[in-house]
Amino acid sequence: MKGRYKGGKCLDRVQPGHAPEPSSWVRSQLLPASRVIVYQETDWELVQRYRGGDRAAFAELMTRYQRPVYNAAFGVLHRAEDAKDITQDVFLKVVDRLNEYDPKFKFFSWIYRIALNESFNLKRRNNRDDPRDVETSLPASEGDNPEKQVGDEQLSQRIRSALMRMSESDRTVISLRHFSECSYETIGQILELDEKTVKSRLFEARQRLRKLLAELE
Repeated sequence: MKGRYKGGKCLDRVQPGHAPEPSSWVRSQLLPASRVIVYQETDWELVQRYRGGDRAAFAELMTRYQRPVYNAAFGVLHRAEDAKDITQDVFLKVVDRLNEYDPKFKFFSWIYRIALNESFNLKRRNNRDDPRDVETSLPASEGDNPEKQVGDEQLSQRIRSALMRMSESDRTVISLRHFSECSYETIGQILELDEKTVKSRLFEARQRLRKLLAELE
């Protein structure tokens, strides 16, 4: 269960002189690795606290969402350094645009869409679409044994190679559903589509992916 915030009064906007300086502080809050967190407040409560000048509230939002944002960026760009840069840029944009956030949508959907847009923009600027010029997998966990790592790497290579041959639209919907494990509702919010259209696009994208994987065997 999510607890309620019992601190000071939450304000609808940042008071003059209370908003934290974003750029250097956001960079300092990006963690090198994820950690186990017990969430006690909703995202909206944290947003309200930050709007009231509570810097720690935004640090908590960053802790919750830096890994999903990084994964979203990596899924588009396939480069660890680019994904790290995008993660930083996304949180800087979130700081600037937090007053635009509409709580009727999930915070995850809102920030994930920003991450995708920033990633696609960088990809277009760099004109990177060559499957031979990408990193093909996320770093393996320290607990994986060598044989499993080799098997996972080979499978990852095939999947990445197939995905890189697909359209941007196909890659996005498959990544959201199967890599980020988003619900149809969340995918719809991120891509601004109704659930029926999401299911239809996902079905067609899967069919094309299966065909490409068969060709790569």
